[in-house]
Amino acid sequence: MTRSVYVTGIDRGDGRQVVELGVMELLTRQVDRVGVFRPLVHDGPDRLFDLLRARYRLTQDASSVYGMDYVEASALQAEKGTDELVSRIVDRFHQVAREYEVVLVLGTDFADTQLPDELALNARLANEFGASVLPVVGGKNQSAESVRAEARNAYRAYEALGCDLLALVVNRVAAEDREVIGERLEARLQVPCYVLPDEPALAAPTVAQITHALDGKVLLGDDAGLARDALDFVFGGAMLPNFLNALTPGCLVVTPGDRADLVVGALAAHNAGTPPIAGVLLTLNERPSQEILRLAERLAPGTPVISVAGNSFPTAAELFALEGKLNAATPRKAETALGLFERHVDSAELLKRVEVSGSGKVTPMMFEHKLIEQARSDKRRVVLPEGTEDRVLRAADVLLRRGVCDLTLLGDTEAIRKKAADLGIDLSGAQIIDPATSELRATFAESYAQMRAHKGMTVELANDVVVDVNYFGTLMVQTGLADGMVSGSVHSTAATIRPAFEIIKTKPDAKIVSSVFFMCLADKVLVYGDCAVNPDPNAEQLADIALQSAVTAEQFGVEPRIAMLSYSTGTSGKGADVDKVREATELARSQNPALKIEGPIQYDAAVEPSVAATKLPGSEVAGQASVLIFPDLNTGNNTYKAVQRSAGAIAVGPVLQGLRKPVNDLSRGALVQDIVNTVAITAIQAQTPAPSA
Repeated sequence: MTRSVYVTGIDRGDGRQVVELGVMELLTRQVDRVGVFRPLVHDGPDRLFDLLRARYRLTQDASSVYGMDYVEASALQAEKGTDELVSRIVDRFHQVAREYEVVLVLGTDFADTQLPDELALNARLANEFGASVLPVVGGKNQSAESVRAEARNAYRAYEALGCDLLALVVNRVAAEDREVIGERLEARLQVPCYVLPDEPALAAPTVAQITHALDGKVLLGDDAGLARDALDFVFGGAMLPNFLNALTPGCLVVTPGDRADLVVGALAAHNAGTPPIAGVLLTLNERPSQEILRLAERLAPGTPVISVAGNSFPTAAELFALEGKLNAATPRKAETALGLFERHVDSAELLKRVEVSGSGKVTPMMFEHKLIEQARSDKRRVVLPEGTEDRVLRAADVLLRRGVCDLTLLGDTEAIRKKAADLGIDLSGAQIIDPATSELRATFAESYAQMRAHKGMTVELANDVVVDVNYFGTLMVQTGLADGMVSGSVHSTAATIRPAFEIIKTKPDAKIVSSVFFMCLADKVLVYGDCAVNPDPNAEQLADIALQSAVTAEQFGVEPRIAMLSYSTGTSGKGADVDKVREATELARSQNPALKIEGPIQYDAAVEPSVAATKLPGSEVAGQASVLIFPDLNTGNNTYKAVQRSAGAIAVGPVLQGLRKPVNDLSRGALVQDIVNTVAITAIQAQTPAPSA
């Protein structure tokens, strides 16, 4: 079994950090403990390892990551030869390999290393590590023929040196050349070849990186503004009308600090969204007056205004030499990089070639990775009614960069675009609809009036109802303009799901709408139901919740072993509450005889094998339950929150079940990652065809 993957290159500038990040994403989907090793390192911070450690919650001691620094390696090789250098690095590698299920090796960077034949050194280290090699070839500013030749030469070089080649990645090629390069190489190589187009946003420095590089002073702006990518530079010297025509989306305006007209004009254009800019960089150490700065802050809150000492010409030279870097402070770039990798690399094929066996554990991170992967496999459209909410927009940014699903945002179009511009979020890949002005409003009003005519609804009244974003979003789902809806970050549960009850309604085989939470513990995922919707279900409803929860669990890769919870186990207890659970268990079993179900059963007997062996020996559920059905909302809601807070579990949900089409409710305290997970779940639910009436 391959225990390590060695990502390397043939020259600098190949952008292989995208590939290293993508491979790490693949490995952490499969195993819990992934180590990182970099044979040689430059003095100073290792930005990529810092990113990997933050993103994947690595506990690996930073001192164990590195073999030795380049200066020491060069001196050792000159004095004692390559064999001694390799021997010492191999010893360091094996110290890491002993502690982890798989190791990602980050090859040398071909940058000022003073090492002869660096390619051969990487090949030898990979062979000594027993690692499979994934070479990366850069294609920036090269012709298609030049890229193909370089890729073939890289393949032959590593093959000739005895390496086990997983695949070959060609990165940063011109978008128009990608397909022809891939086709030609596929016919010539014996391993898969993945070709990634150049992505300008990855090479673009953030405003924060520019500020640091130029030793600038932040006059205005917040963290979100400083995280924006500077996709272009526009140098201000012209009169205002001509200057405004030169602005481009995501540009950094560079102008002398005494040109208050250009500063105000650029920020006013940003405020209007025509176009949104990254920020303003003031040269000559000149600063506008306090009155102008106050006006600027009101025009574009959060947009950075930076002051530097140099004049425009040397500043321009420094700016054009800067290139964006993946690091822990640039999470958006990481999402962009992963989206690029996942769109152009056959992850299933590559993972199969790596031959990393799953550990059997399902950690919270693995579960989240699986949601993203499953949603991406068959993209659906999800409508987000709360289009002006910051957290929803940040989640949309992640979802779009990763290509998880197609998105529709609802709300005032100008307000959404302005908020997105202030947050530095590109919504060009999303659909934005204002229910108040949409041409769909009249059609939806007629449809809703017909649905609710028995309640006295008229078209005139419906015309006002459907402007409500939750009603409008639900009608989009009902009419097939969207596949699912997620709301609730600023709306109550009732406001989110009432339209679904009225419009989408329950499945033919479902008696009620219920919910589950996916409880991500340290090493497994449990399904809890119902913890959010039904206060006191009767036996028939409780059986329905169990059956629905089994289907939901299976849909998300959790084998359903259902425990119908009570305060007693087996036949030990009596009373109305226990009898309800016992009756519900029998009803569920009669409706699906193949279901693994046990009840009534106490929580400890359901999940702890030693307790189960005493209380219910021989049960195929006791001690290994994966789906836990609570007898009422009071018990379920308190239990999930207790486990979440006391055991440090991640609770994903509530996920609604029983509706004909998926609509899901968010907690009003939902974090950005919670929203991302819920949207992915909704997209996955939509992959199952809706039942016929």
